[in-house]
Amino acid sequence: MAIRALHVSEIFNFDHIQENASLALSSSTTQFSTGDGGVRVPYKPARFAVIGHRGSGMNKLGSADRRMRAIKENSILSFDAAARFAVDFVEFDVQDGKGLNSNQWLTSMDCNQTQKLLYQPAQLPQQDSCPIIFHDNFILAEEEGSISEKRVTELTLQEFLCYGPQREVGNGGKSMFRKATDGRLFSWKVEDDDALCTLKEAFQKVDSSLGFNIELKFDDNVVYEEDDLVHVLQIILQVVFEHAKERPIIFSSFQPDAARLVRKLQCVYPVFFLTDGGSELYTDARRNSLDEAIKLSVACGLQGIVSEVRAIFRNPGAISKLKEANLCLLTYGQLNNVPEAVYMQHLMGINGVIVDLVKEITEAVSDFTKPDEGGEGLLHVREGEGQIAAVTRPNFSQRELSFLLKLIPQLIQP
Repeated sequence: MAIRALHVSEIFNFDHIQENASLALSSSTTQFSTGDGGVRVPYKPARFAVIGHRGSGMNKLGSADRRMRAIKENSILSFDAAARFAVDFVEFDVQDGKGLNSNQWLTSMDCNQTQKLLYQPAQLPQQDSCPIIFHDNFILAEEEGSISEKRVTELTLQEFLCYGPQREVGNGGKSMFRKATDGRLFSWKVEDDDALCTLKEAFQKVDSSLGFNIELKFDDNVVYEEDDLVHVLQIILQVVFEHAKERPIIFSSFQPDAARLVRKLQCVYPVFFLTDGGSELYTDARRNSLDEAIKLSVACGLQGIVSEVRAIFRNPGAISKLKEANLCLLTYGQLNNVPEAVYMQHLMGINGVIVDLVKEITEAVSDFTKPDEGGEGLLHVREGEGQIAAVTRPNFSQRELSFLLKLIPQLIQP
């Protein structure tokens, strides 16, 4: 298997976006630009891309690493902080505020008898919905001495914005908490806090040269009707088309039908399918492997895949399949905060990485992607404030690289 890093001359321009994108509105449906008739246009970044995860990095409140608690994730402050470094995009999670009302949920059971939520079709007034930027499905706060937990999509915009710091001087918001995957509760305290925000605010307040990787966020434990996915996506797309202008945009989603539909509703911006590559099993088989992700992306005319990085390291042969299918490949995951792991992906021909440690990784990528001019093959990896460790930048032969690609899956355990 021959795998190599792509040269700039071989790949598509990162800023190529169809001009004069317009909206065609009707009373019942919103249709967006359909310039290519549904034919997938190959998409590749013009260089190895670095994308800031939830801005300048996610908040991991239980972590001993203070960098994971430095700036409030998914905030204007975090996006601006990431923009100070050589990132191509910031990734963030968009949900439709007040898109789902509590009286519209019905309980159903899937084939594994796991409780799911089925949302029944309902037409919601346009003014009741506003795309918001927030990762979790539920928002937790201390109210009247106890912790309350509310579904984000059931809150009005005013209710949502009452959580956390407030923009108006003198106003105090509700103290926020976050539940870890193991069930532990943490007070959501960071060194530099900021107010919650909407998608529209991000477009208006963040430097327009910074690309947005908009993750279309849906609850894994909810079964959505197609009409309702379309309704939510149209609301998000309307904000994007009204405010994006020349800003580079990528859409992505773990929800297979959301990815399919957003590609069907518009063809101006690339759409990527998010996958963990099979590290967890889902009722929907399309989410259970890289092969299924490739199959979905090709069938639906998507431009690429965003995979958990360990899935790629365990199955490097998937890279050649993706290239044969003319699909772009980005990765996410904790290993993307390790410069050596990012460098290995660069050599393997992966197109970009989503990272939490924006400063450290952008600096490392800058070092290993620039021409080596008398530096004796040194890759300078920064280890904390004021410390730089120079390590050898390896020049792998094709045989050595093939050996490493065979070895890595044995080292990266599930």
